[in-house]
Amino acid sequence: MDHQPVTAAELFDAVGQDYEEAFGRPPAVDEGVRLVLDRVPPHAKILDIGSGTGRPVAEDLAAAGHDVLGVDVSAAMVEIARGQVPRARFVHADIREWESQDASWDAVCAFFPFLQMTRDEVVAVLAKIARWLTPGGVLALVTVPMDVEDLVVPFLGHTVRLTSFATPDLINRVEQAGLTVLDTRSTAFSPDREGQPDEEHLLVLAQA
Repeated sequence: MDHQPVTAAELFDAVGQDYEEAFGRPPAVDEGVRLVLDRVPPHAKILDIGSGTGRPVAEDLAAAGHDVLGVDVSAAMVEIARGQVPRARFVHADIREWESQDASWDAVCAFFPFLQMTRDEVVAVLAKIARWLTPGGVLALVTVPMDVEDLVVPFLGHTVRLTSFATPDLINRVEQAGLTVLDTRSTAFSPDREGQPDEEHLLVLAQA
C-alpha cells in the first residue's frame, strides 16, 4: 500500500478500471440516476461531475437519449470513459476550477466527487452547481456521510485524505447554496474488494 496520501487525480489515475470492478453499481447511484431520469425533459443536458469510467452513470443517461458531459480530474478515467461510453462527452478538468454558463444544465449528477475536497471547496462547488442548473433543474448527489475532515484512510491499495459532512450538515450546505432538498435516502453498500469496508451511502436530491 502507498502510505503517502495521494490527490484525487493521482488516486484515480492509478486505480483506473479497478474502481469500476470494486464498486460497480451502488444502489444509491442507480437510484439517483433513476430519479434524475424521472425529472428531466427529453434530450436534457446533464452534467456528470466525477464521471470516472463513465459507467454506470453517463452510460445510462446517454442511453436514455440525453446530452451528457462528464468532468473528471483523472486523465486516465477520462480516457477509459471515452472508450466505454462513446455516446457521452468527457473532459479532463478539476471541477473546482472548471466553469460553465449559468442556467445551462437540466441536471447535475455528483456521485462521490466531494470526498477529497475540503469543506470550503464543497460549498463553493455547490454554489456553482446552483448557478449552472436551469430553473427547476435537479442535483443528484451521493456521498459517504461522516463528520470527518482531512482524515487519512486506506482506499484500494492507496492512502487518501477524506473529508465529508454528517447528513444534517450536508443538507444544510445544499440548502445554503440555494437549492431545495426534495429527498434523501440512505443505503448500506459492500464493495466487491476484500479489505474494503462497508459504507453508508447518502443520496440527496435537490432542485434549483
